[in-house]
Amino acid sequence: MTASFTPRGATLKSRMAPVGAIAVVGALLLTGCGDQTDKATGGSNTNSAPLFNQLPKEIQSAKVIKVGSDINYPPVEFKKNGKVMGIDPDIADALGKQLGVKFEFNNATFDTLLSGLRSKRYDIAMSAMTDNKGRQEGVDPDTGKKAGEGVDFVDYFTAGVSIYTKKGDTKGIKTWDDLCGKKIVVQRGTVSHDLAKAQSKTCLKDNKGKIGIEAFGNDTEAQTRLRGGGAAAGASDFPVAAYAVKTSGGGKDFELVGEQVEAAPYGIAVSKKNTQLRDALKQALALIIANGEYDKIIAKWGVKDGAVTKAIINGGK
Repeated sequence: MTASFTPRGATLKSRMAPVGAIAVVGALLLTGCGDQTDKATGGSNTNSAPLFNQLPKEIQSAKVIKVGSDINYPPVEFKKNGKVMGIDPDIADALGKQLGVKFEFNNATFDTLLSGLRSKRYDIAMSAMTDNKGRQEGVDPDTGKKAGEGVDFVDYFTAGVSIYTKKGDTKGIKTWDDLCGKKIVVQRGTVSHDLAKAQSKTCLKDNKGKIGIEAFGNDTEAQTRLRGGGAAAGASDFPVAAYAVKTSGGGKDFELVGEQVEAAPYGIAVSKKNTQLRDALKQALALIIANGEYDKIIAKWGVKDGAVTKAIINGGK
C-alpha cells in the first residue's frame, strides 16, 4: 500500500516536442503530471489539513485510518440507528479534521484489539483502552511474562474503574474488599477484569473467599447478566458504569457503589514500529485541545472530570 511518486521531470524529459508545439504540449503535460502526482500521493499536494503531510505515505494514499474498537461500550463508543457514535468517535472525527483523513471504526471484541493491531488489521486501536506498562511492554497481566509486541499510546482521557449493583440491592458492597465471596460480572480483557482477578487472590489470602468472576465479550452482556440477578455486582470504567446507571431501565436498574479506583489514562494504541503515525496523532490531539474542540466533545458527553490538558505518549504506569 506504499504510495509511489512519479517525478515531473522524468515525464517531461521523455516527451520531446517540436519547438512550435512546446507551449501547447508543455501545458498539457504539466496538467497531466499534476493529476498523476495527486493520485500517486493520495492528493497530498491538495490536502489542506495542517498535519496531513505528517502521516505515513500509505495513510496519505488511503486517506483512512483503520480503527479497531469494541463498539459496544456506551458512552465511549456504541451504535445508534446504525451509526457509530460516542466519545471516541467524536474525538476521532476532530483528529481527522487536523490530519485530513477519515477514521474508519471496525468492530471487534476488546480482547482481540491488540492482536489485530499487531497483525496490521488496524492502524490503531481506540476503545477506552487503559494505557499501562503491561500493554506498553506486551506483558500478560496474569503471568507477568512477555506475551507479544508492546504498543505505544497517545493518551487522550482519564478514567477509573467503578463498581455498580442492582438498584436497591447493593448486598453491602462499597469497596472491592466487599466483593470477597461474591460474584462479579466484567468485560473480558479489561482493567476491571484484571482488578477482579487480583482482588480475588487477596480475598483468598485473607481467608474471605474468592470472587466468582464471569467475564463477557462485551459490557452490555455483563450488564444483562447483572440485571437478571446472575451476580452481585459489575465493574466497568467509570464513564461506562455511570452511563449504564443513568440510562438502563430509565435509571431504575443499577446504582454506583463506592468510589472509582485505579484512575489511569485512556490511550490510542499504535504499533511501536509506526512512530510517524503515533507522533502525528499526538500533534493532532494537541491541536484540538488548543482550539477548544476537545473540550466541546468532553462537555457534550458529560465527562469533564476525565479531560486531559495536553497530549502525552505512554503516560500510563
